[in-house]
Amino acid sequence: MEYLIQKVSYLRGLADGLGVDESSKEGKLLLQIVDVLEEFTDVLNETIENQEELEEYVTFIDEDLADVEDEIYGTDEDYDDFDFDDYDDFCDDEDCCCHCGEEDEE
Repeated sequence: MEYLIQKVSYLRGLADGLGVDESSKEGKLLLQIVDVLEEFTDVLNETIENQEELEEYVTFIDEDLADVEDEIYGTDEDYDDFDFDDYDDFCDDEDCCCHCGEEDEE
């Protein structure tokens, strides 16, 4: 991001150093382009800062959630021996088709 800010600053300095005439059509256009580029870099810089704040906030939430999960469910070691196949027989939803293959076997 710093590189982009430096490039726009360089363009501003170039326009000022060349003595671009604001009264000419071309001068107005060039100066307006540099102004818009400066605004873009400001907005982009602000967006990057907001994104970094959000990432930090989400990291804190994730850590807090992990603490809550550990408190409620215990450690990950409790899930190592969990077998989902043991719970297939407990499906009461006839529309879910959990047992579709079993009907063919009968």
